[in-house]
Amino acid sequence: MKPILGTRGAVVASHSLAAQAGLDILREGGNAIEATIAVAATLAVVYPHMTGIGGDGFWLLHAPGQPMRSIDACGAAGAAVTRDLYGSASSIPWRGPLAANTVAGTLSGWGAAYACSQREWGGRLPFARLLESAIHYAREGFPVTHSQEANTRAKLVELQGQPGFAQAFLNNGQVPLYGQRHRFPALAATLEQLARAGADDFYRGELAQQIGADLAAVGSPVSTADLARHQAELKAPLEVRLSCGTVYNMAPPTQGLASLLILGIYDRIRQAGWNPDTVEGIHALVEATKQAFMVRDRHVTDPAAMGIDPTRLLDDAHLAALAATVPLDQASPWPAPNSDGDTTWMGVVDGEGRAVSMIQSIYFEFGSGVVLPETGIWWQNRGCSFDLRPGRLRSLEPGRKPFHTLNPAMARLDDGRLLVYGTMGGEGQPQTQAAVFSRYVWGGHNVRSAVAAPRWLLGRTWAEQSTTLKLESRYAPEVLERLRALGHPVEVVGDYDERMGHAGALVRHPEGWIEGGEDPRSDGCVAAW
Repeated sequence: MKPILGTRGAVVASHSLAAQAGLDILREGGNAIEATIAVAATLAVVYPHMTGIGGDGFWLLHAPGQPMRSIDACGAAGAAVTRDLYGSASSIPWRGPLAANTVAGTLSGWGAAYACSQREWGGRLPFARLLESAIHYAREGFPVTHSQEANTRAKLVELQGQPGFAQAFLNNGQVPLYGQRHRFPALAATLEQLARAGADDFYRGELAQQIGADLAAVGSPVSTADLARHQAELKAPLEVRLSCGTVYNMAPPTQGLASLLILGIYDRIRQAGWNPDTVEGIHALVEATKQAFMVRDRHVTDPAAMGIDPTRLLDDAHLAALAATVPLDQASPWPAPNSDGDTTWMGVVDGEGRAVSMIQSIYFEFGSGVVLPETGIWWQNRGCSFDLRPGRLRSLEPGRKPFHTLNPAMARLDDGRLLVYGTMGGEGQPQTQAAVFSRYVWGGHNVRSAVAAPRWLLGRTWAEQSTTLKLESRYAPEVLERLRALGHPVEVVGDYDERMGHAGALVRHPEGWIEGGEDPRSDGCVAAW
């Protein structure tokens, strides 16, 4: 597979309409941040089962010669969200108004990034221009994808009774079919209000008052006061030094630490010829994943509640100790941590070499399933990841941020290349990132084949009950058998299985040209010029 090439900018996203919306902004002279907002807004309409403005988001920002920065746009649990709210329940429900228990931070991330664009990147396009594509598709309609149809059908039983779901996501009570035109008129009006008033209106303006009334009407414990307290955070990302360059990812409350740990461990044990196409490479990456996930699950939570600086977990001594525990001749026991999630990742590189890696999510497919009656916003269920037991790492507390699987990635390689990459997929995100990175950097793949090549997934994700090592059927039978012989519980899945995530990657070369690769498991593309 040959990469898509460009010289003046490129966009990759999991839906082609969103990628093209971003490219339109670049063609008008917009920068990578402005294009990313257009992509994110469009995805929040045309890929509604995967994302929406009622979720959270995280950003990595690169500008040549400047430190890498990140934006944490994660919303916290509302002030009234206490353990008593859930009575004698052993866990927070996955769906419904009580699952809609955290502030939606996505718009605050758009606002913080837009301010950074205008302040530091010479941004000049009006915020309203960046929402035009999203408003058009919400108002006039967009064609339903196979993914939207399949996910609506699969989740209909648990969602059709949730407030507002049927009105927003069904067509006359029926699952919308592939190619049918679907509209979100209430959401279009909300986006038009944001275009007039700016992103902050979601939290402290006229729109915030309407959202607060909507949340109260459906029975969510999140209030107008909770919205007003929320702010996105601009901060330094985590980083790890590898033999080939420096890799960056999000700090807690995300699992970005795990993504960096996998690469840091693997880089210390890998041998020539190892990559995700070989048994040895897959085994080493899977075992590195186990070590990384165990560290993640011992430490990562709301950073305000963490007992250790996460940078200490990425130092040479800790990485060496973890690498020393990896068995190269057999599979180690697996504790099978569980997670679900639906997400959209996007990447943009502009003609000045500035780049964004961004991810936004509503957690499960369609989030809580609750759609606000007047504003048309479907609200996330990220807060169902809280633990209702007191004294635990991720115990529910009012004002606490939930643990996030979301983690956008970027790497500055020593030869001058910039790699912008990421994926959706819950537990699979760090694993897919490791596969794409190691294939491209060490495995002889170009960026497009690195994304499209067969992938594996350890554990449970996307509401799967099995905790096996899943491998796409494009792997050779001898690879599968040798992995079984090492003790891995191999399960063969489809050729291009959506559970493996919707990945993408862009590479800017020091000479200024850009290449990109999209995921055939998604509905996306690379748009370049």
